[in-house]
Amino acid sequence: MKQSYITFRSVTFAQKAERILKRAGMDCTMQRTPKELSQRGCGYCLGLRPGQVIRAAELLDAEKVDYGKLYAVSLEGKYEEIHV
Repeated sequence: MKQSYITFRSVTFAQKAERILKRAGMDCTMQRTPKELSQRGCGYCLGLRPGQVIRAAELLDAEKVDYGKLYAVSLEGKYEEIHV
């Protein structure tokens, strides 16, 4: 896998999640959600290293931060939803 994403419905949730994850020592970047992953044509996501997405979701769950879906990008460039 090349990279992972956590999607959010608003920039506010994405910013809050970014602060929480960075405080926990995780390297993440906030960006617009790729259109292949956005059902409404807009939104924000956090890009993470592949091995971090599950741990990131656990941290956000513990902090009660609402997020959308988890995705991984394969070496072929395909998005695959991750189910926890």
